[in-house]
Amino acid sequence: MPYLLNAWYVAALSSEVTTQAPFARTLLDQPVVLYRDASGEAVALDDRCPHRFAPLSRGQIVDGALACPYHGLRFGSNGHCVFNPHGDGRVPAHARTRCYPTRERYGAVWFWPGDPERAQTAPLPAFDFLDPLRNFTSENYLPTRANYQLSADNLLDLSHFQYLHAGTLGSDEMARSTVRAAVDGETVSVHREATDEHLQPMLMRAFNLAHGTRADRQLDVRWMPPGLLSIAVAVCESGVPELTRVSLSAHWLTPESVASTHYFFAFGLPRDMGEQGAELVRQAARNLIAPFRDEDLPMLEAQQRTIGERDFWSLRPAMLPIDAGAVHARRIMQRLIAEEQRQAEEERGSPQRKAAHAACE
Repeated sequence: MPYLLNAWYVAALSSEVTTQAPFARTLLDQPVVLYRDASGEAVALDDRCPHRFAPLSRGQIVDGALACPYHGLRFGSNGHCVFNPHGDGRVPAHARTRCYPTRERYGAVWFWPGDPERAQTAPLPAFDFLDPLRNFTSENYLPTRANYQLSADNLLDLSHFQYLHAGTLGSDEMARSTVRAAVDGETVSVHREATDEHLQPMLMRAFNLAHGTRADRQLDVRWMPPGLLSIAVAVCESGVPELTRVSLSAHWLTPESVASTHYFFAFGLPRDMGEQGAELVRQAARNLIAPFRDEDLPMLEAQQRTIGERDFWSLRPAMLPIDAGAVHARRIMQRLIAEEQRQAEEERGSPQRKAAHAACE
């Protein structure tokens, strides 16, 4: 399955990447090793020593470099061998492994699997409500044995609440609500709202509503390529919009393989809420983990087993109006990947690229 390469993906939570030991993770079918160098900067390299192809993640971090566990060669943050303990110590010119551009923001380490030059000018997507200077945040991770686009479908189509989450997130009123989907460039937005809604007890507690209170609830989902979403949930006592409480969350989907996904999610609440905000942001994470782990995850993984290695569109899925947002997102990804592949083919066939390749041989 082709992936969109010239894009930022979350590789790991910041807390997962340390100066003590290398951390292995498969990203877009590629084994990658992550660690922090002597300055504390996050580094992402191909998890393969160029000497005898041992996994570098089985090695150690020595003086800010990554030491291969097999023969002791060390590799710097740019992927080049910086130390050869054998013979006269000379380092072969091709003793290097691929280095991926990385950035660190919002409690996560992001990596760029495509053209490194393009990464220099490509901004990270904005999730300002996760700025730790202004907000309490909670970052979390759940592995999912399903394709990342199935996970995006799940988040863009919240009509499943009444059926998959009947006892936690759903309601009859939300099931009957109207869905509006819109596309702005490469961003997809989905909006739905319910009025005079009877919320489930978990949501009543989360939004500090008294038992039996009827509520108005709005759900807004925003999707950006390759699989970056934000969800805003606004709840108030029915007919009292000035008392609206809002929950903001980010959802980052990074393919591990065609049939598995690294699902990262985070919540943020303003620091001016004091300790209440700190506890509420932790509670928000707990409220999401249980329904996803116990209800969404088994369904997504069952879907993946049913689909197997077949292309989603080849199965000719029946479409409902509630699918508009997910279909828009899939079509955008399809177009972007096709454009990227076409451009790569053109660049490979250009006289300049052929001349550069010949000069390296």
